[in-house]
Amino acid sequence: MATLVMLTVITGVSSTNVLHIYTALDVDEAKIYIEAFQQKYPHIKVEWVRLSAGELLARLRAEAANPQASLWLGGPSDTFIVAKEEGLLAPYKESLGWQYLPAKFKDPDGYWVGIYTGFIAFASNKDYLAQKGIEPPTSWFDLFRPEFCGKISVAFPYTSGTGYTRFATLVFLLGEDKALEYEKKLSECIHHYTKAGSAPVTEVGLGEVAVGVAFAHDVIAKGVAKGYPVVLSFPKEGTGYEIGAMALIKGGPELDLAKVFYDWMLSAEAQSLFKKWYRVPLNPEAELAEGLVTAEMVNLVEYDALWAAQNRDRLCELWQRVTGY
Repeated sequence: MATLVMLTVITGVSSTNVLHIYTALDVDEAKIYIEAFQQKYPHIKVEWVRLSAGELLARLRAEAANPQASLWLGGPSDTFIVAKEEGLLAPYKESLGWQYLPAKFKDPDGYWVGIYTGFIAFASNKDYLAQKGIEPPTSWFDLFRPEFCGKISVAFPYTSGTGYTRFATLVFLLGEDKALEYEKKLSECIHHYTKAGSAPVTEVGLGEVAVGVAFAHDVIAKGVAKGYPVVLSFPKEGTGYEIGAMALIKGGPELDLAKVFYDWMLSAEAQSLFKKWYRVPLNPEAELAEGLVTAEMVNLVEYDALWAAQNRDRLCELWQRVTGY
């Protein structure tokens, strides 16, 4: 469900200084960044809507002839790659932050830019593990164990960037046919699917399910750091990752204001705010959170974001056909 938020902490702002943003970040997190931006630029009012990455892409497609927002904040880069190929984004290579970022973290033509990275992980309920006398999952195939089967939640791949990254990871790891076989079998062990990628973490913390799959930064920030009985673990076979991105929306009504936000979001000042959410910032001068999970700590698969983007719709259709969801 879309969440509309309007921050009006300032007075005397003309309608020409209103910036509209779509974000795939959770409401509580996005609010922190947008409030910090408005404190630095009090002449700009921000109105924003929160959607999961797949829903956000669908919104941009529907509004292509008459865009209602100017900036897209957060979500895996493969979704941005799809949007670029469909002509939904506007290039912006003039930003110093874009120019200084390594090539692997940005679109070569300037249509999107990375702001953080994240890694797919397991979240397990510590109390449930203790009750059963078992260890948390450390393999993708551990999810089929009878202690976990029927007590798992993951996000839909067609609504959630997290969900699609998880599914695409298995395609890269197992091959397409075996990954679909895996997903069919897993669907029989799923308690329920979620629309948002981080939702399984909260459900694990509340004991509604035993295991969830989400990004590690969400497992820590929305589980462990909040005091929930949540344990973080990773699949030994390898896991996938995202480059969380940002882009200007083609034809957006306030692109000049959007560029101000874009430049600020690439700064060390802005990306130091990622500490609270245990994200790995891409600005090397940003402050890091204690306990941060970095790429050196996990076994990563060869994740081809371009291929994942180009095959997203096809794979999601196959996934729905195989699982029935």
